[in-house]
Amino acid sequence: MALTGILFAFLSGVCNGLFTAPMKLASRWRWENIWFVFIVIACLVMPGLFVIPALGKWHAIVYHAPKNALGAAVAFGFAWGFGAICFGRSVDSLGVSIANSLVIGLSSAFGSVVPLVLAGALRFDLRQGVLFAGVLTFLMGVFLCGQAGRLRDGGDGASPKLSGYLFAVGAGIMSAVFNVGYALALPVSDAGLAAGLSRFSATNFIWLLMLSAGAIPNLVYCIVLMVRNHSSALIVAPQAAKPWAMSILMGILWSGSIFLYGAATPRLGDIGPSIGWPLSLAVGLLVANLMGTLLGEWRGVSPVAIRKMKTGVATLVLAIVLCAASTRIGS
Repeated sequence: MALTGILFAFLSGVCNGLFTAPMKLASRWRWENIWFVFIVIACLVMPGLFVIPALGKWHAIVYHAPKNALGAAVAFGFAWGFGAICFGRSVDSLGVSIANSLVIGLSSAFGSVVPLVLAGALRFDLRQGVLFAGVLTFLMGVFLCGQAGRLRDGGDGASPKLSGYLFAVGAGIMSAVFNVGYALALPVSDAGLAAGLSRFSATNFIWLLMLSAGAIPNLVYCIVLMVRNHSSALIVAPQAAKPWAMSILMGILWSGSIFLYGAATPRLGDIGPSIGWPLSLAVGLLVANLMGTLLGEWRGVSPVAIRKMKTGVATLVLAIVLCAASTRIGS
């Protein structure tokens, strides 16, 4: 049972690390075309497919779930939508490896601290000492990866991509907001259990609420860009089969990472927080950097920049281990 959960968590990380790579292969489309199709698949089609089998009971969940939990799912999901835009623009500007490293590092750091602050559970003990050591290590890893990115961009005569780094920071912060919203929406899952759904199906209903709300700012933003850039015709242009396939693949991989992790946690029992989440994060980080290398993002870059990037990624993996270890102290 636990081995199956670990396998699902591993595959979740693989999907998460792979999902941005197809963006670099859909060269006939502009960013807004790719992101529009990706959001439709990832935030509307895939969650809908997972929830459709339980549609006969969705009204019971809405009726019995606390209204503040439903509101949190929609409100925080909508806010996360702006973070998704930031992430997409950061990948477009900085590349797969740098963007994923910065965003995973920042979102993990904020995601570890924010729930403690909101719960008023900050205190000085060994467990939180190790946790904060992990958070500081995350920030150090983000700093090193950022330095590597600036060396890479400056080493070939390119101008610094300040907007890409700002987008990555915004995406990292908003990812933590998404986690907070999910925690506040968990009573919706309890209402699903009371309505006769499995925990997996009930949790998927939360994803449907949050992702549907998050799709709104993304789709509006993409439509505005398509009108402004006169790029909407590219979606139906000849030879659009490959961009369509790449964008759909992005959506399947990203939503697959979420649902695979959702399937992993019930099988991991009490080791879920200490094994599943850090395993998924670490695998996603390493796969994203591998894909960045295969896509040629570090071709012709100075050895100093490459060494700094490797050090930054290793630091982020160490931070993941420290945060995971903190969950086992005193348990």
